[in-house]
Amino acid sequence: MLDFVIFAVTFLTVLLVAIIWLYPSSKKVTTIPGVDPSSKEDGNFSDIARAGSLHEFLLDLHSQFGDIAGFWWGQTYVVSIASPELFKAHANVFDRPTELFRFIEPLISMQSLQFANGSDGRMRRKAYDRPFSHENLKKHFAEFQTIAGIVEKKWSKKSESDHIPLGEDMALFSVRATLLTLMGDSFQDEKLAQSVFNAYTKVWNEMEHRITDPVPPGENDARQKSFTEALQYLKKTVKKVVEHREQNKLQDQQLLIDVILQSTTDEDVLISDVISYMVGAFHTSAYMLTWAMYFLATHPDIQSKLHSEIVQVLGQKDVVTDSNYGQLRYLYQVLQETLRCAVVAPWGARVQDFDTELGGHKVPKNTPVIHALGVVMQDEKLWPLPQRFDPDRFSTEKSKDHPTYAFSPFGFAGKRICPGHKFAYNEATVLVATLIRKFEVSMWDDQVVKPVFGLVTHPQEEIWLKVSKRK
Repeated sequence: MLDFVIFAVTFLTVLLVAIIWLYPSSKKVTTIPGVDPSSKEDGNFSDIARAGSLHEFLLDLHSQFGDIAGFWWGQTYVVSIASPELFKAHANVFDRPTELFRFIEPLISMQSLQFANGSDGRMRRKAYDRPFSHENLKKHFAEFQTIAGIVEKKWSKKSESDHIPLGEDMALFSVRATLLTLMGDSFQDEKLAQSVFNAYTKVWNEMEHRITDPVPPGENDARQKSFTEALQYLKKTVKKVVEHREQNKLQDQQLLIDVILQSTTDEDVLISDVISYMVGAFHTSAYMLTWAMYFLATHPDIQSKLHSEIVQVLGQKDVVTDSNYGQLRYLYQVLQETLRCAVVAPWGARVQDFDTELGGHKVPKNTPVIHALGVVMQDEKLWPLPQRFDPDRFSTEKSKDHPTYAFSPFGFAGKRICPGHKFAYNEATVLVATLIRKFEVSMWDDQVVKPVFGLVTHPQEEIWLKVSKRK
């Protein structure tokens, strides 16, 4: 009997030690509800992969546990918040958690602004914000209009039986607009813009794949080789652009690239920051435009209402300028509802190096806190029938009822909102107004459009439009 008791005590002790060692959830010093890790090494990565994306995982997490919940990013404990009230409590937090964005390190080094925190990050961000001021942005309307004219001309040559590759056309417009207005005349060459976009797409797709599968492919794997070649081309091209502006003394225009050149002599920082802003500027814009045109094609009544506003505001001029931009109120609502309904930017994250409190719970220092932006923008308590596309949600009258931070499609915290959010609205307004003024867009009937929720939400496959010239 004594032997059995000794065996039982020993067995239970070993079992308890094993549980404590295997499951880091037992170590967390917080009362925040949430899920235990599925494995010691990978945390909840397998659960995220099963859900389809981090956004879809967070939707389920918050439906189970409420506005604040915890899970495991590998071996790192992470808190996610999903309410305007909790967002408000985090509104002044500047620093980003490095580990949650490490998967993009191959594209932009750890020296880039993406990973810069503290006083260095604040100083660089403040300097880089200058090219995005209202006075600087309004200078770009004519350039946006010229680039929109390229898309218009291309569509004018198509017949009603042609299939228009929506995502490709919106992406190329955004690439041209971003590279030309922020990086300068090196990108006047359309073939160069196309090759930069192709390389970037390969790199970005691979990095997003690593959110749910953090182990990269082997060195000799074809996927890895394609990724490496595209990455090297992208960095080499950016380096040439930087050298071109330095050698030709073009810094007097005060484009973003000029400000970055004036801010650092470190080549790694220079290249990384230029790429960071290139990606941030055209990635979100391209998919916002793709989803906006898709929603207009599938909602002819909304498209008709928008067309009437465009004709009324633009009159015979056919161009968007700084003076009439603000009058396109319904078009702005269409873009806002696009960002919300398509969940174009599903999440962001911040971290603090001291213990804090959120929602009545302790958050230990250095714990990454995810802002589940997409969860809040799909919350039916805030947005009745959240899957329905309805730009009237953002009418002047209804907007008064929206809680602060209920709609934060470009982030909000620590004055680190996406620096190009006004740039994105401006260029999208110009292109949508140009195309809807000239064309009626509709869908080909045999398509099923499914979203893929990465860092930026994009269609699983190309969307093919049918366009007909307006009389």
